[in-house]
Amino acid sequence: MGQPGGAIHQLGVPTAHVAANLPDAAAALSRALGPGPFACVLLFISPEADLPALTLGLAAEFGDCAVIGCTTAGEISAQGYTEGEIVAVGLPAALFAAESLLIEDLHYIDPQALIGQMIRARAGLERRHPGWPHEFAFLMVDGLSIREDELAAVLAQGLGPVPLFGGSAGDGTRFQQTFVLHGGRVLTNAAVLVMLRTACRVKVFNLDHLVPTARRMVVTEADPVRRIVRQINAEPAAQEYARVLGKDPAQLTTFTFAAHPLVVRIGGRHHVRAIQRVAENGDLIFFSAIDEGLVLTLAEPLDMVAHLSRELEALRAEAAPMAVLACDCILRRMEALEKQSYGAVSAVLRAHRVTGFSTYGEQWNSMHVNQTMTGVAIYPPEDRDG
Repeated sequence: MGQPGGAIHQLGVPTAHVAANLPDAAAALSRALGPGPFACVLLFISPEADLPALTLGLAAEFGDCAVIGCTTAGEISAQGYTEGEIVAVGLPAALFAAESLLIEDLHYIDPQALIGQMIRARAGLERRHPGWPHEFAFLMVDGLSIREDELAAVLAQGLGPVPLFGGSAGDGTRFQQTFVLHGGRVLTNAAVLVMLRTACRVKVFNLDHLVPTARRMVVTEADPVRRIVRQINAEPAAQEYARVLGKDPAQLTTFTFAAHPLVVRIGGRHHVRAIQRVAENGDLIFFSAIDEGLVLTLAEPLDMVAHLSRELEALRAEAAPMAVLACDCILRRMEALEKQSYGAVSAVLRAHRVTGFSTYGEQWNSMHVNQTMTGVAIYPPEDRDG
């Protein structure tokens, strides 16, 4: 897994993957991606990697090129689902233009300043490439910051019609510390937004394989700031969730949460409010925004392999993408493991040449969501001028 220099050149969007513990991983990735030049390079980095050494190597290899990245809860490379790797994607300057914005402190976001930066970045990209008609934005954010919901809402105000997808950085299954990389720096409590303009047609997508049931419950006591639910239906949260499932509270695990997610209805669509873990006192800690009075509906999953295959095949209806970048919730990977479909899901990802990482949450336009795959399909360029 992750052989040095392993790359797949996807008709103009090269990707590469190497073992996270490989000495001089940056040089191996640079060789595998090829000479460029690149508008930017995206990195999805196993928490096993030596981040200080990696950033030094990246500066030496890529110079002034914007290199941004984050740690993961697992990677998606040319092999499908992998672990213990560094995965790189090079967006060629011949097809893409990029502006990266660092949000350095997620607890002190200045909405107006950030919106202004975004508007100026978008306008600058349009001036540089007026003949390139397509745009999208990509976000990587500290997955333990508990600020993704607020950040996504602010970014939506500055994006206008530009579609956004993104993922919350991971730390395997440890949930201790997550990092983003920008400008040679390794940061926590931070996010990186990349605004992109391209000659290629793009389709930003979001998918899940969950079907709401008739079983509902109400959050009756919560700590929204810390995403903690203390009571459901006026009963201790973990105890009541387990009762609805017909399980003993002591049996609740990450696999249980992945197999029996809770959803809320927003804007005519159901969105997952995924449980991260059970606290020692029986509270439920969630991956995304939660509040008192919220009606939670129990959902049941469809067959993930068949659903994913169908959804990715639909992206090829008019033309085959030359690249698919994706942020895939860690709970989907957990479900695949529990149901012994890990290899089959991995094969589907491999067949459709999906590259990306497993996340602690996903961003899609104005929302922070869970237990989804969100991403962008990039199609061959319509016009290389501009």
